[in-house]
Amino acid sequence: MIELQKGSKKLLNAWAFYDWANSVYTLTIASSLFPIFYSSLFLTEVKKLTAFGYEFKSTALITFVTAFTFLVIAFMSPILSGIADYVGNKKFFMKLFCYVGSAGCLGLYWFEITPDRIHLSLLFYFMGLIGYWGSLVFYNSYLPDIAFEDQQDSISAKGFSMGYVGSVVLLIINLIMVMTQETGEDKMKMMRYSFITVGVWWALFSQYSFYWLPKGAKTGNKVTKDVIFNGFKELKGVWFQLKQNLKLKRYLYAFFVFSMAVQTIMLVAVYFGEEEIAWADEDAKTIGLIGSILIIQIIAIFGALLTSWASSKYGNIKTLIIVNFIWMALCFYAYFMVSPLQFYIAAGLVGFVMGGIQSLARSTYSKFLPETDDTTSFFSFYDVAEKIGIVIGMLIYGTIDQVTGSMRNSILFLFVFFLFGIVLLYRVPRHTAKSR
Repeated sequence: MIELQKGSKKLLNAWAFYDWANSVYTLTIASSLFPIFYSSLFLTEVKKLTAFGYEFKSTALITFVTAFTFLVIAFMSPILSGIADYVGNKKFFMKLFCYVGSAGCLGLYWFEITPDRIHLSLLFYFMGLIGYWGSLVFYNSYLPDIAFEDQQDSISAKGFSMGYVGSVVLLIINLIMVMTQETGEDKMKMMRYSFITVGVWWALFSQYSFYWLPKGAKTGNKVTKDVIFNGFKELKGVWFQLKQNLKLKRYLYAFFVFSMAVQTIMLVAVYFGEEEIAWADEDAKTIGLIGSILIIQIIAIFGALLTSWASSKYGNIKTLIIVNFIWMALCFYAYFMVSPLQFYIAAGLVGFVMGGIQSLARSTYSKFLPETDDTTSFFSFYDVAEKIGIVIGMLIYGTIDQVTGSMRNSILFLFVFFLFGIVLLYRVPRHTAKSR
């Protein structure tokens, strides 16, 4: 196989195409059909089940499994990224997580809440989640390896855009599969088949990226028992380098805060819409929630591209500040919305800023990195910060919801995180071209 040169169009497209492959997980499994499928498994108003020796509310159990998965990823990624850099084969680990996630999606076909199946079912859910987020550690770390600095904003945005397009295409196919069925039992069966299509799509389309992406920096080293904790040593090294890089350190502080709020909103949006919006009936609720997700995905394509254009014109930091202001306004708006129309408007605005803030946050971090071949460790640090932020954000959101009895109060509180993120972004030095 011919090894493509850094910055080549084919290599950049191959990298971005992995977003097309894996984004179907976030849309079908994390955001739309699986939450609806999971809720439909409970035939009574009492949505409780027993797992791990305890009785849980159904939504609480999934929340706890999700939070636990992010904690595992936060712990594992430094170990695996250290090994990947040591042996020079980050693609192996990216493929490993991809296939674990794909297998988890396939396993969701057999998801049941019965006492003898619940633990295996949750294992499949865990595999899909850890496979998706684990592969992103290595996928993101490729960005400075395959693209020059002036290419990174645009190719990062292109990756997110391709992901939105691909995920919408498959979701529409899945919706046709489900909505053309007449009985609830047949609809549930089609949802199970939809999980299989996600697993197959993910594994199949990722092959193009795996074929062209480089293996990694060749070192010739072999894994020994001492290498297991090499990732934590590298993470510690990254921390010391951050102390000497004021721009990158302050940007990471800001990223940690605003990403915490963004990821939390994305994870709980469906549940907020289900509980707080006054839908006409159950069918209207299902169609409305899925429709709002499609609105978010379609608008996010243009949002990511527009944000990339704005960053090239006004600079990354200024653009991120503006986007955070929009997110802050959205939190305030969400507190008051009650009708489906208001929810659709919010979904459109979320889509407009969701893709933009994610792609720009990733490319800004990449541009701020010092000259180094150890990009995986730096992106591992980035991903660990993001995952810990997600866990903290979900715990705060859930605690406020539990104490006050309303998700509206939780959403309103996230207003504070965006405000704090804006303050921290203003503190990022902008005396060089990189940090405009």
